[in-house]
Amino acid sequence: MSNTVKNPDTVADGARTPSLGRITFPLVLHYVSEMAAVSEGAIARSMFFLWERMKLVVEPTGALAAAALLEGAIVRPNTRVGAIVTGGNVALSQLPHLLSLAGK
Repeated sequence: MSNTVKNPDTVADGARTPSLGRITFPLVLHYVSEMAAVSEGAIARSMFFLWERMKLVVEPTGALAAAALLEGAIVRPNTRVGAIVTGGNVALSQLPHLLSLAGK
């Protein structure tokens, strides 16, 4: 089982894939009950929040879960929520573009 998807242009390049494979697609269908979309600006703002406030260098794809929480795309009142943030693979040449996206 393999489904082809349209690859969007995004700073979160690690989340792009041309297809969901025979192993991963059934896992997503079984374990994922909800997804949230975030804007490019939300991703960049979350990266800068994590860099400036928490001193964590996080790449765009690694900031996706935090972006959904920080921007209110996922709301879970009175519930503990964890977000996994990963990766420090950010090219310094991307900073002007990321600053622009973040509105800084």
